Amino acid sequence: QVQLVESGGGLVQAGGSLRLSCAASGRTFNNYAMGWFRQAPGKEREFVATITGSYGSFEYTRYAEFVKGRFTISRDNAKNTVFLQMNSLKPEDTAVYYCAAASDSRWSGDLRSAEFWGQGTQVTVSS
Repeated sequence: QVQLVESGGGLVQAGGSLRLSCAASGRTFNNYAMGWFRQAPGKEREFVATITGSYGSFEYTRYAEFVKGRFTISRDNAKNTVFLQMNSLKPEDTAVYYCAAASDSRWSGDLRSAEFWGQGTQVTVSS
């Protein structure tokens, strides 16, 4: 069982930055692929970014087109934490952001394959 707790959301002006954190329980955190998703009011939950499990020295990341060049996903296995650095935020980035985990270390972010979810953290970007 993996428990995920997000933090770092808040209100920011357009063009600003936020850093989301997701703290995970469990001793095999480094084996899990981790992801961020978001859900805006009246819309379906959508993929934002994933990072593979840390086998060996390589971690692969994948991003939704609408965040490429602005958001960066990373992980600190020593702290059982995954991060989402969000820069150049836009009002359309306003949503509840969710952290997710999958035991398939190569998980590419298929929402249906996520096994564990956090409770979400609100991000609001004002114009």
